[in-house]
Amino acid sequence: MNDSGKDFSSAQVPQDAPAPTPQPTSAFERWRRKAMLVTGLGVSEDERLADLQTSHINDCERKKEYLVNYSPIVVFMLKHLKSSGCEVPPSNILCAPCDMTKAGGFSPDPGAVTLCAGNFFSQQHMESTIAHELIHMYDHCRFKVDWSNLRHHACSEIRANNLSGDCRFSRELRRGIVAFSKQHQACVRRRAIDSVAANPACPDKATAERAVNEVWESCFSDTRPFDEIY
Repeated sequence: MNDSGKDFSSAQVPQDAPAPTPQPTSAFERWRRKAMLVTGLGVSEDERLADLQTSHINDCERKKEYLVNYSPIVVFMLKHLKSSGCEVPPSNILCAPCDMTKAGGFSPDPGAVTLCAGNFFSQQHMESTIAHELIHMYDHCRFKVDWSNLRHHACSEIRANNLSGDCRFSRELRRGIVAFSKQHQACVRRRAIDSVAANPACPDKATAERAVNEVWESCFSDTRPFDEIY
């Protein structure tokens, strides 16, 4: 899950997104075209949307490439996925347009992470999102998670929120949530419940809360493959 709390399965890519407009070749034409896209003069709204999506995806791809090579937590997770027999090539971490409620998602089949281009407020936000989804992938690979089983899903959500950096104090502060007593645990529990509640197999939030409570103790203390909370 990510900042929406709605992260079961993968973030969906709009099927009717406008196709990118062919790019001008000369420097002047590129400048002229960019000016038109910024001002909206002489271009359609669909063309402006396509240009914005292309810009977001390119920026996402650049940051993703850096993180998969240099982020300690992302490199660590990729290494452990590979040693577990579930190697994740960079092509399986996808930048794509999504709705604004999501930062990313994990698809068990074929084992891919979606990053929602344009929805990150910082590189650290993208880093924790990738780490979160890779923890889901690790659980799916190592423990054969049945995502329709709410206890299984709850356990993976607890672990992903606990270990990825999603519940750092600074992240909670940005969400407008300030707590000084057991802030980390409260964040992990809240976000896990929200995510399980979004599972199509979950009838209501009370059921999601029960599933999280039932597995809380064992799953919160399970930090594999880390030695401790990141």
